[in-house]
Amino acid sequence: MSKQLHLNAFLMSTGHHEASWRLPESDPHANIKIGSYVRLAQIAERGKLDSIFFADGPVLFGDTGRRPAGKLDPLVLLSAIAVQTSRIGLIATASTSYNSPYNLARRFSSIDWVSDGRVGWNIVTTAGADAARNFGLDDTPDHKVRYEKAAEFVEVATKLWDSWDDEAVLADKEAGIHTDPDKVRKIDHEGEFFKVQGPLNLPRSPQAYPVLVQAGSSENGRAFAARYAEAIFTAQQTIEDGIEFYNDVKRRAAELGRDPDTVKILPGIVPVIGDTEEQARELDAELARLISPEYAKRQLARNWGLPVEDLDLDSELPEDLPTEDEIEGAKSRFTLIVNLARRERLTLRQLIERLGGGRGHHTFAGTAEQVADQIELWFTSGAADGFNIMPAVLPSGLERFVDEVVPILQARGLFRTDYAATTLRGHYGLERPANQYSLVTAG
Repeated sequence: MSKQLHLNAFLMSTGHHEASWRLPESDPHANIKIGSYVRLAQIAERGKLDSIFFADGPVLFGDTGRRPAGKLDPLVLLSAIAVQTSRIGLIATASTSYNSPYNLARRFSSIDWVSDGRVGWNIVTTAGADAARNFGLDDTPDHKVRYEKAAEFVEVATKLWDSWDDEAVLADKEAGIHTDPDKVRKIDHEGEFFKVQGPLNLPRSPQAYPVLVQAGSSENGRAFAARYAEAIFTAQQTIEDGIEFYNDVKRRAAELGRDPDTVKILPGIVPVIGDTEEQARELDAELARLISPEYAKRQLARNWGLPVEDLDLDSELPEDLPTEDEIEGAKSRFTLIVNLARRERLTLRQLIERLGGGRGHHTFAGTAEQVADQIELWFTSGAADGFNIMPAVLPSGLERFVDEVVPILQARGLFRTDYAATTLRGHYGLERPANQYSLVTAG
């Protein structure tokens, strides 16, 4: 079989467009209704998508007046969704800055057991003073230190997941031995950031450990992804930028001794689908009209560390913006947004309209055939192994993608017509990781 796409559904309350909640069809309380998320997961599973994905952060993000701001804990969401689905992968974001390796390793392992091997962990480091102050801190460490801590966090978590051998549980009723104590070990980790004894209080799960996902395109992010990530959620506006990122990360992974094919590059795309191209553009324009630009202006000023009065909605961006090195959070996204504005000479108002649907991800309005063409072009040009689908409006945007775009991709031989595997690792064509301690013993 020829190489096929990987497609994930990135779910966000009423949709990724910040004004989606204002449409007549939208339930403005969907962000806190488990039934809404279960329904979306079942739609994605009907389309044979690889997974659903939830972003998260330990902070109230943005202006509460702008869009539904409340978020259920994604690990709790995944637990509920796991028992209402059977094949769709389940990926949640969790921060290495505001969790402990032991507790997080246990939670992800638990969900892997509950879901029979369908969980993934989107690893983030979390920037921003607002988040830090929720944990008794004045601010977060700098970008480099956060990634150093994240690297050690992942190392500790994988040691904990490997603290049980696969054959540790005997359940030998006649001998009266449930678990072989010689196959369960302490990890006795002592590092710069963490000191953890172990072992984990759960056996090795169906996937051994979650699929490791990373979202970020900065220099530190690329280095981290090349070493650890098995799937990378990224943002590029142009196919040329996509190809550059794809080749760079694959090269870095190969230099670290990894098989580049085991690192899946999945940029985000916000499809706005209509029966005709004109209808799609009308929906896109309607959503743009519903944006409250003053909210977005304040958010950008805060993210960029500028006085809000320095930004004018009907002017291009100021020349004296901070550099990427001066931005502590979302460095690559800052550069992407500024480059977009400069390249197309957008006013701030026009930029806000462009960002309203996907916060810097590639937005495309057109028919289902045109959306499929765009996905195929990026895939066959070597800019992506698949996509993180970010419907502008939910549930309708996901339904249209599953019912109209997916069949086109299937007919072209680019996407599965049914699940061939039962685990998320299986969907991605990834092997179950060997136990690092067993490998040492065998050696």
